[in-house]
Amino acid sequence: MLEDTQLVWVRDAAEGYIQGRITEIGTKEFEVTPTDRKYPKRTCHFDDIHSSCEGPQDHDDNCELMLLNEATFLDNLKTRYYKDKIYTYVANILIAVNPYREIKELYAPDTIKKYNGRSLGELPPHVFAIADKAIRDMRVYKLSQSIIVSGESGAGKTESTKYLLKYLCYSHDSAGPIETKILDANPVLEAFGNAKTTRNNNSSRFGKFIEVHYDAKCQVVGGYISHYLLEKSRICTQSAEERNYHVFYMLLAGAPQQLRDKLSLGKPDDYRYLSGCTQYFANAKTEQLIPGSQKSKNHQQKGPLKDPIIDDYQHFHNLDKALGRLGLSDTEKLGIYSLVAAVLHLGNIAFEEIPDDVRGGCQVSEASEQSLTITSGLLGVDQTELRTALVSRVMQSKGGGFKGTVIMVPLKIYEASNARDALAKAIYSRLFDRIVGLINQSIPFQASNFYIGVLDIAGFEYFTVNSFEQFCINYCNEKLQKFFNDNILKNEQELYKKEGLNVPEITFTDNQDIIELIEAKSNGIFTLLDEESKLPKPSYSHFTAEVHKSWANHYRLGLPRSSRLKAHRTLRDEEGFLVRHFAGAVCYNTEQFIEKNNDALHASLEGLVQECDNPLLQTLFPSGSSTSVRGKLNFISVGSKFKTQLGELMEKLEQNGTNFIRCIKPNSKMIDRQFEGSLALAQLKCSGTISVLELMEHGYPSRVLFADLYSMYKSVLPPELVSLPARTFCEAMFQSLNLSAKDFKFGITKVFFRPGKFVEFDRIMRSDPENMLAIVAKVKKWLIRSRWVKSALGALCVIKLRNRIIYRNKCVLIAQRIARGFLARKQHRPRYQGIGKINKIRTNTLKTIEIASGLKMGRDEIVGGVNDIYRQIDDAIKKIKMNPRITQREMDSMYTVVMANMNKLTVDLNTKLKEQQQAEEQERLRKIQEALEAERAAKEAEEQRQREEIENKRLKAEMETRRKAAEAQRLRQEEEDRRAALALQEQLEKEAKDDAKYRQQLEQERRDHELALRLANESNGQVEDSPPVIRKSENVRAQQQALGKQKYDLSKWKYSELRDAINTSCDIELLEACRQEFHRRLKVYHAWKAKNRKRTTMDENERAPRSVMEAAFKQPPLVQPIQEIVTAQHRYFRIPFMRANAPDNTKRGLWYAHFDGQWIARQMELHADKPPILLVAGTDDMQMCELSLEETGLTRKRGAEILEHEFNREWERNGGKAYKNLGAKPNGPAAAAAMQKQQQ
Repeated sequence: MLEDTQLVWVRDAAEGYIQGRITEIGTKEFEVTPTDRKYPKRTCHFDDIHSSCEGPQDHDDNCELMLLNEATFLDNLKTRYYKDKIYTYVANILIAVNPYREIKELYAPDTIKKYNGRSLGELPPHVFAIADKAIRDMRVYKLSQSIIVSGESGAGKTESTKYLLKYLCYSHDSAGPIETKILDANPVLEAFGNAKTTRNNNSSRFGKFIEVHYDAKCQVVGGYISHYLLEKSRICTQSAEERNYHVFYMLLAGAPQQLRDKLSLGKPDDYRYLSGCTQYFANAKTEQLIPGSQKSKNHQQKGPLKDPIIDDYQHFHNLDKALGRLGLSDTEKLGIYSLVAAVLHLGNIAFEEIPDDVRGGCQVSEASEQSLTITSGLLGVDQTELRTALVSRVMQSKGGGFKGTVIMVPLKIYEASNARDALAKAIYSRLFDRIVGLINQSIPFQASNFYIGVLDIAGFEYFTVNSFEQFCINYCNEKLQKFFNDNILKNEQELYKKEGLNVPEITFTDNQDIIELIEAKSNGIFTLLDEESKLPKPSYSHFTAEVHKSWANHYRLGLPRSSRLKAHRTLRDEEGFLVRHFAGAVCYNTEQFIEKNNDALHASLEGLVQECDNPLLQTLFPSGSSTSVRGKLNFISVGSKFKTQLGELMEKLEQNGTNFIRCIKPNSKMIDRQFEGSLALAQLKCSGTISVLELMEHGYPSRVLFADLYSMYKSVLPPELVSLPARTFCEAMFQSLNLSAKDFKFGITKVFFRPGKFVEFDRIMRSDPENMLAIVAKVKKWLIRSRWVKSALGALCVIKLRNRIIYRNKCVLIAQRIARGFLARKQHRPRYQGIGKINKIRTNTLKTIEIASGLKMGRDEIVGGVNDIYRQIDDAIKKIKMNPRITQREMDSMYTVVMANMNKLTVDLNTKLKEQQQAEEQERLRKIQEALEAERAAKEAEEQRQREEIENKRLKAEMETRRKAAEAQRLRQEEEDRRAALALQEQLEKEAKDDAKYRQQLEQERRDHELALRLANESNGQVEDSPPVIRKSENVRAQQQALGKQKYDLSKWKYSELRDAINTSCDIELLEACRQEFHRRLKVYHAWKAKNRKRTTMDENERAPRSVMEAAFKQPPLVQPIQEIVTAQHRYFRIPFMRANAPDNTKRGLWYAHFDGQWIARQMELHADKPPILLVAGTDDMQMCELSLEETGLTRKRGAEILEHEFNREWERNGGKAYKNLGAKPNGPAAAAAMQKQQQ
């Protein structure tokens, strides 16, 4: 079992991530044991495992987390959510988690004042902080701002928009009439455009872009509201748990009795258009105020719906007051209520067949006569004309008979029902347009310099049945996600490159291909839908077939049967298509695409409402604006109109400064104090926030131009600093304030700040005057010091250059001197040796004189002989010195002659002493003999030592020769590889693209599966797994082929089993295979730990010198061929080593490595000021170098390889145990001698 005590986060289907510890390293996965025993052990791919901090995390800005990964991000959100801290930052992006309850004092007026004028990050995260940032950016940069509020349905976008507008209107002064009207617009828009869905009690069923306009003094002067894509189908049909728009229920619950009588209103279950949920939203108090006659049967049985925000009775009165404050009179309000009621009564008109009509026409049923009468009265049209317009259609002939002849064409029951529904949709949608127009008229602006726009649009939608509305909404979300990717991710990284900041590049999924699939001019889905609508007999099945035909091989488009949800697989190919959106795959039913794309009324109904007596209805359908006369070829479809509006919106967003608020839905039950980790994680990934977190790990979200920063504080600066250049000012300020160099970085034109660090600088710069004086003093001191340092450095550089020149001249003289001496010694060495040899005879004569001194007779004769030998020696030396060309033979002959005379003299001396001092002479000769023997022994020892040095030099020369041969072979191989570089590069790029595509497909499959699971939970459906994505990579195939050739399949072996086999196996082939697999897994594990280490952690546990690790990193990962297993060769290396976190004045240590074959067997670190570190394979694998000998590049380092006895000497000196050197090839004289001795 692997003993790793580090906590990690591991992927979990329900919680998102749970904590555990790694207990085993597999082939491609890690085995993790959760710390909470209620979760079972699991085996996960290492990409789904992240490092964890000890203890819970609670940070305002997720960029401040010690470990920046999606697991710690999710844990931080969860921890803060349960503490009622629903807001967090990711750099300048606000993350808002919906609490589904009211948090006390979170949006109070005092809170608004607290955030007024405060920099982002100075106070806890809040939606007010984003609003204040937009105001300050608008004022500083003189640029309009946009705030994009995004998220799923039920994530809290509408509420966030409310509080943004509240702050924009209340932040500086109390709200005036303009601000009040802007705020009053929100409840009106919610009443007419919001509805209860299965996922949100107050879901916006339209998109809106609210602009708050400001003058040059940044005072609110007006506003403007743009709206997009009201969901018209909801007017006529809703599912069982959903409601129609709030205004219908508000009118039935809260209208006074007089108004109810005038509009003939009943209870909700009296109306076909309220066929879904018929309960009101009410609290205990307002439930008593709603008359019982107005409550539906379902409401009386189950009681009212509960929501902390919505109350139908109270909201009707709020709506009525808001309309009044917007400038509408009682008559105008009555006209609006009348049309709302008319839509309800219009839905109750039913049709029946005419028994005797052979043309298949229909008529209004008798039970619907009263509804027909009420509807005609409310609309101000004749009852008979309305009846006729509903059951027949007017057509004008274009040929045959008289041209322009009017023909009455009777309608079948389903055609009449469609015409009735179309009229209801047209009335309500145009009424909604009119209300938005009235709001815009009430908040006009004449002199607007800038504006702040708040975008609130429906989030990504997916249901069991998805139609044209969901398709348009999801297309809009694709465009917004693309804008987010370009604005935050793509442009951010391009800016870093442009400014010269060394920030690592991150990858993200680009959804441009989905947008092209939908909006391409030639064959986009919108284009194909418009072309189908222009045909004489359009068919949804033909349209769907054309979509599949045009995009047959597009990955983003699929058939319904490829959906993971079983309910979608029942659709035929011509009934729908599946689009793989950035947030997951959605299956669309195209049955009503054509009808919903064409919102035009037929001529009979349009002419009827244009000639009505209702003034408001006449305004909604002015004469001369008939869409029916344009014909099919000229009509403007709903899709084209929405695409145009969206294009205009994107242009506005691109021209403005942008702020993002990402709303997160914590659970699918819409209850408080419950956090579903997997649901939140899916939303964070789909919104691109995880990619932003990865970018901000190394990025700088706050930045400002040098000139702008200088101008920002110019008014508070003293004259001494005003004269400084902008860049010098910035540099001086940052250095003098002792800001950490990690918190900011200078680009070419801007200064960049880490998350939250600009706030510290801004707070210091805007401090009290006394502190500013201290800052000025520091700046002056820094300027003087920096200029002096620059001067000193310049002088020092000149001195160093001068000393270097002198040093080099001295080195040249020394080199010349050594070379001349070497040549002289080489030429005259034989004469020096000859002179020395002859001079040695002089030494022997001294001994002869000493001996002769003891003679009583013949002493003078011996001394005279010695003097003759002296003269011979002097003559020989003189001759050698005078003759530079003398040969070795001549010198040897002279030496022989002198030596012969010396020997003769010695014989004479011995003869003379023989009788006189026989005993003494014998003793003396013995001593001389011993001295000669000792001299000979010393000479032999010296010769032995010289032979060993020569042998060591020879071995080292052989190693150097092998290294040079290997280097030459490598250069030849590189030359051969260079010829195939282009083809190889193309192959690698193709493999990289395939791998990236494969990873994107895996992530898309995961999102599709999570989306299908959520839908299945909501609709009690079933999820079926799609076949796994097959990875087609040349690299993987090569690895599989190589694995197929191996004798042993080790993919299922555990890490501990591999270690045991290496320590105990006698099978050489199995041993080598286990070592390769063991070290491969070690590399994967160490790579994972390096990727997930803490940001503040240095490379404290370096397993090898940085040069070795970099050499392995630079080497391309190639599939190694299977080599024949031979007797392992032991090789030893030594290189200088210094740890990455060591101080500058630390002396270098030495790193020793002993490789047994390709893998390391022993490793040693020696430092002067630290105890030695000795590591042995089998017990210290986690701390040892995991690279193979070839990957380390040590064999290519000159002078790195050493001899075995040199390594063993240091190893044993520092307490290392002897290594069992089995089967090793000897590479030293001592090892060779020992081997020969063993063989003998």
